Amino acid sequence: QVNLIESGGGDVQPGGSLKLSCQVSDIVFAVYEIGWYYQRGPQTKRELIADITAAGRTNYAASAEGRFTISRDAATHKIFLQMNNLKPEDTGRYYCNTLGAAENGYWNKGIQVTVSS
Repeated sequence: QVNLIESGGGDVQPGGSLKLSCQVSDIVFAVYEIGWYYQRGPQTKRELIADITAAGRTNYAASAEGRFTISRDAATHKIFLQMNNLKPEDTGRYYCNTLGAAENGYWNKGIQVTVSS
């Protein structure tokens, strides 16, 4: 299991922004493709919404394209998800994970994002 620590969640009004952070080890940062996943509720499947390779290539799900930006910082070994123009339907739990760990069912606690007026 890979140890990743998410932070930056919270409550925000519709149209607002949040920046999520994921702290990883130097080895994980250098080697693995990291994704941000979204889960609407405890009984729903986690959805990959953005990912970034060790080389910095990015991919987005349609729901995130144009509003969310994934990035990485080599100095701090952090992966970020900048979320803009948030909507109530973005409410849910967000997780960062390596794509491999996600496929094998290993997850951290994630962080809650609530978008409401």
